[in-house]
Amino acid sequence: MGKVLSSKWTKVFAFLLCLVPLFLLIWRFEQQKLGANPIEKITHTTGDWTIRFLLITLSVTPFRKLLNQPKLARFRRMLGLFAFFYGCLHLTTWIWLDKFFDLKEMWADVVKRRFITVGMLAFVLLIPLAITSTNGWVRRLGFVRWQRLHRLVYFSAAAGVIHYYWLVKSDVRLPLFYGTILMVLMTYRLIAWMLGKSAKRNAAAAPMLK
Repeated sequence: MGKVLSSKWTKVFAFLLCLVPLFLLIWRFEQQKLGANPIEKITHTTGDWTIRFLLITLSVTPFRKLLNQPKLARFRRMLGLFAFFYGCLHLTTWIWLDKFFDLKEMWADVVKRRFITVGMLAFVLLIPLAITSTNGWVRRLGFVRWQRLHRLVYFSAAAGVIHYYWLVKSDVRLPLFYGTILMVLMTYRLIAWMLGKSAKRNAAAAPMLK
């Protein structure tokens, strides 16, 4: 498994796989198979994949540790950037196809409609993460500060789930499903953090017991 994950071709395959939702959306658009409201379908599809890629990105660390496959970390940055990419498509659909670049109407929606407010927050939180995703930014910020900054992804994912929940209003099964996955991933991180703190305390206390 380690050799497969280390291969550059595996990463190329993963990259192309991440583009499949976009290719399918374009194909369905050209075939006029997006239903009675194609703009709404495009908006929902790109929004869904933004949340999915955020959750997949957050799943890398647990799977890397539980499966003892450190090479999985190679894919985390790419997956995170695809979350931002689909988020950009989601926002662009709203700005272009829904609001026709009407800044006044867009601002009114952001201020008055809470699901758009929190959705915009989710996207804005992703911007510094996308900008600082390179190794150069890790060196500039230092790993510790860079790691703290990238914890914004937790808040972005939570805001994305809330955005979706407030949007659908009636059939909330899918946003609740996403929310459950996010809760499991965050619970894992909380437990890992608590165990790490406990291990450090025990290590510090060990010399005193000798």
